[in-house]
Amino acid sequence: MLTVKSLHAYYGNIHALKGVSLHVRPGEIVAIIGANGAGKTTLVHCICGLLKPAKGAVLFEDADLTRLPSEAIVRKGISLVPEGRQIFATLSVEANLEMGAFVHRKDGHGIRRDMDRLLDRFPVLRQRRHQLAGTLSGGEQQMLAICRALMARPRYLLLDEPSMGLAPLIVREIFDIIVKLRAEGRTILLIEQNARAALQIADRGYVLETGKIVLQGDGRDLLAHREVQRAYLGKGAKDIWEA
Repeated sequence: MLTVKSLHAYYGNIHALKGVSLHVRPGEIVAIIGANGAGKTTLVHCICGLLKPAKGAVLFEDADLTRLPSEAIVRKGISLVPEGRQIFATLSVEANLEMGAFVHRKDGHGIRRDMDRLLDRFPVLRQRRHQLAGTLSGGEQQMLAICRALMARPRYLLLDEPSMGLAPLIVREIFDIIVKLRAEGRTILLIEQNARAALQIADRGYVLETGKIVLQGDGRDLLAHREVQRAYLGKGAKDIWEA
């Protein structure tokens, strides 16, 4: 469904991506793990059209996205839940959801129907639908960011560091939501520093270090890999699904 071919990207003189290649099959959760500065968000920005790569290509169902503007990529069926959530803090929860449909949807009744469906699914957001989004808790803001992305009716969802800054119980809740989204037929690329949580739900994973893919494999296999355990899990790391 998504193919990244030999992607190179720069910020000025900084070579942020150095020939990254990966693929995501329909219906998969694929995790990209790595430390700060590994190039994870740069990769997401190249896929979404927020940064143009110097070399390489991004293909979505064989259509070349590499030079398309971001709004055209959304119309192709790709939505991003950005790092740090980036909700519109001074707008209401409801207005944030409307913004998720802004780029390419004109079906007013369908937009309202989708909004009601999402608010039914996330009752805490329904309770706060007229509240300013900036007053929500971190977990509630992450739920809102996911719902805002879903308002575009994407088939492919990118989540950039969805666990960032959240308490372990809330991380568990967010990752349960991600698993349910895949069960509904969405394909998901999950960018995460929380390697244990990401690989526990991923079908496959890639390890990104200093702009290069250094390991890839099934999620469970990477969890058991000695180098992944040494570099990303640590002795004190806990399963978020433990009681």
